[in-house]
Amino acid sequence: MDFYPVAIEKLIEEFAKLPGIGRKTAQRLTLHVLNLPADEVREFAKALVKARGTIKYCSICGNFTDSDPCAICSNPNRDKSIICVIEEPKDIMSMERIKEYNGVYHVLHGNISPMAGRGPEDIKLRELIRRINGDVNEVIVATNPNVEGEATAMYISKILKHLGVKVTRIAHGIPVGGNLEYADEVTLLKALEGRTEI
Repeated sequence: MDFYPVAIEKLIEEFAKLPGIGRKTAQRLTLHVLNLPADEVREFAKALVKARGTIKYCSICGNFTDSDPCAICSNPNRDKSIICVIEEPKDIMSMERIKEYNGVYHVLHGNISPMAGRGPEDIKLRELIRRINGDVNEVIVATNPNVEGEATAMYISKILKHLGVKVTRIAHGIPVGGNLEYADEVTLLKALEGRTEI
């Protein structure tokens, strides 16, 4: 372990707790912060504290928000008859980047993973079921294309079909610009199954 003063070591440890940040990157971030002007460091710290203190979950969809309901749920131009179910709030940012989806969202805050000890009761499924009413025509399941995401999608489909709502799944397959030779068998199978007429 490198020798640093206690305050620096503590900052490295805190940065290293962030997802995707190892010790080396944490050291670089720490040294970068220490080289910033004091007023920039104060602004950075204030932004962290303010975000943590003011950001909460939307009571309708579960997205991050500073007002309740969130901007998407309270937008009268959004189509509330379509709910896109996603695993985490960050997935909303991905969906919104395409600028084509105009429905609303439901954040599960996780997925079903028996191996990790997470069952249906550990994610926001009850809240989703409560949102299904006569005004909801379709639920788009946009969970991740992995074992847990597929298990979650199948479970959602099973419970919502009994409520008489159309349940669809986003397509999976070859990314634009990708080459078939580099695609694994599961990706190719999903692409084949999700084919559309042209």
